[in-house]
Parts: sequence; structure tokens; C-alpha cells
Amino acid sequence: MSSKIEEAQEHIRQAEKCLKTSLLKWRPDFDNAAEEYNKAATCFRNAKSLDQCRDCLMKSSDCHRQNRALFHAAKCLDQAILICKEMNNLGDIRKLAERSCNLYQQHGSPESGATVLDKAAKILEQSHPEDALQLYKQAVDVVTIEDSTRQGAEYASKVARIMVKLGMYDQAADAIRREIGLHQQVGSDGAIGRLAVALVLVQLARGDYVAAEKAFKEWGNCCDAAEVQTLESLLQAYDDEDPELAQRALSSPFIRHMDVEYARLARDLPLPKGVSIVPKANVIENAAASYVSPNSGAAGDTPKPPAADDDDEGGLC
Repeated sequence: MSSKIEEAQEHIRQAEKCLKTSLLKWRPDFDNAAEEYNKAATCFRNAKSLDQCRDCLMKSSDCHRQNRALFHAAKCLDQAILICKEMNNLGDIRKLAERSCNLYQQHGSPESGATVLDKAAKILEQSHPEDALQLYKQAVDVVTIEDSTRQGAEYASKVARIMVKLGMYDQAADAIRREIGLHQQVGSDGAIGRLAVALVLVQLARGDYVAAEKAFKEWGNCCDAAEVQTLESLLQAYDDEDPELAQRALSSPFIRHMDVEYARLARDLPLPKGVSIVPKANVIENAAASYVSPNSGAAGDTPKPPAADDDDEGGLC
């Protein structure tokens, strides 16, 4: 290990020497300096000194940029992303990916720029989904500028799924519509049908039944028979406030086998509450004693006939 570090330090000294100027050397030798820094980075990586490896890659990238070798400058940043992943230093990855993509675009290689954004987003997707979301958005913009519609639809799909995962349903609905538009350009009706189901689920998650029904009417003609039947049952269940019918529709096989984010959304979707009917009270006969007025005497007493007048005791005589 120590020999590799000593070798790396020697390459750094050579790189610094290449960058020095003098009366007879007016311009730094960026080309050789970049090469020496790159060799030093390799030595540091073999010695498991990843911090110094990353720093040398950054310096190599800067030298290539000064020398207008933009592709090589971007490539060094691309390698630095992998070093950050190995170090578990994920906080710098988004910035490095954006800088690398920008250099690739300046060189005229936007596909390579989109690829580095995609690679960095995959690294960040689990632990930093917000950063991954921004990188995928940039990837969509990069490839759509170059008319790479299919690739753009793939990145747009990742954007929508992360938004659903984060509960950003308003933005997810817009992202799905954009994805549908990209698939329309290439005539992929099957993909549009699946996205129509996803859009209906997202609109129901937003609590907007009218928007869900509108999405089905707009894109339902691209769905297959099973999808149409399930969506009709689902929308009918929410219209009738029938939770059992809604549960059966959401448990259909093709919904359970959708992308993980949409399958989980369907599983956690609030069901309609249903119409509650107040049951009638049951009357139980002889459940309590009959009410007796206190003026009628004690309960159970037989009322006595009225007493005869004294004049009537003796009769007429």
C-alpha cells in the first residue's frame, strides 16, 4: 500500500511540474498534467485511499477542461461518481452528475450525458429520491431535445414512479400525461393503455373522481379488454360508493403486477366509504311493565264502585 501511495505522490509532483510556467514556458501543459493526475488516482484507488483518488480525478477533469478536452473532463467526473458511491458519500453525486452531463453536452454527446444522469439517479433513488427525481427530469429534457423519444419515455416513467412513491400525486399526474405524449409519438398503444390505468389510480389517490373518469374516457380506447372491464368496475364502485366492488377491482391480477409504485398505490388507495343505513329499532313485547297513572291507585288494585247515597238506603218508603 505504501508503495502505491508513494507512486501516486510522484505522479502528483509531475502533474504540478507540468502546470508551472516560466519565461520559456508561458502556458501550462494541461494535457500531461491531466494524465499524471489520472495515474495518481489509479494508484490511490489501488491503495484504498478513496478521498485522494476522488481529488485527483477532479483535478484531472479540470486540466482536461482547461485543455478543451471536454469529453475526457466529463469522463473523469463520471469516474468520480463511482468513487463517491464506493465511499458512501452520496451527497456530492448529484452535483458531479450535472457537471459531467453539461460537459458531455458541450462536447456534442448528449446521450452520454443522459446516461451519466441515469446512472447517478439509480445510485440515489433509494436513499435520496428527491435528488434522483431531479436527475431523471434533466435526463428527460436532454434526450427529448435530441428527439430520442423512446429513451425520453423511459426516463419520464421513472420520474412519474418516484413522484407516486413520494406522494406527489398532482405532479405525478402531469408526468404520466407527458409520458403518454411521448408514447403517442412512437405509436405505442399498449404502453398508453397501461399508463391510462396508472393515471386513473393517481387521480383517485388525489380524491378527484371526475378527473379519473375523464382520464378513462380519454385513453381507455388504448386499454385491452381486461383493463377496460376493471376500470369500469372501479369507477362504478366509486360512483356508487361500493367499497367491496372497489376492493375486487383493485385486486385484479394486472393491477397487482404493475410497476411496484402503482401496485402499492392501488393497495393503499382509500376505498369509498359506502352509504350508511341506520337500522330500525326492534320492538320487544312486554319488555317493561305498563305505565299506570298514580291517580288510579296502587297497581293491581280493582277499582271500587262509588258509594250509594244515604237517601237511597231506605228506598222510597
